[in-house]
Amino acid sequence: MSTSGPEHLNPHQRDTLLQIFQHPTSHNIEWHDVVSLLEAAGSVELRHDGKYLVRVGGENVVLARPKHKDIDVQAVVDLRRMLTGAGYGTVVEELEGKGKEV
Repeated sequence: MSTSGPEHLNPHQRDTLLQIFQHPTSHNIEWHDVVSLLEAAGSVELRHDGKYLVRVGGENVVLARPKHKDIDVQAVVDLRRMLTGAGYGTVVEELEGKGKEV
């Protein structure tokens, strides 16, 4: 999959992507927003054990749905690593370069 630009992401998904890369780490990124972003960036598959297998680029990660609506800091760190490996760090730089507020 090519990540030549953020055109394949809708504005809400772009905002979620920016939140994931935000420093300091955001503590209020909602699970359903993350799933929407990951479905646009790759694939999300609900496994038989209730966890989610996420594939973005060549990266795979297994995520558990959080007990509350927001993902935890470790999930943000894992997603940031995975999305960076899939080329989305460049997309974030491009969005921030256009003056997009985080």
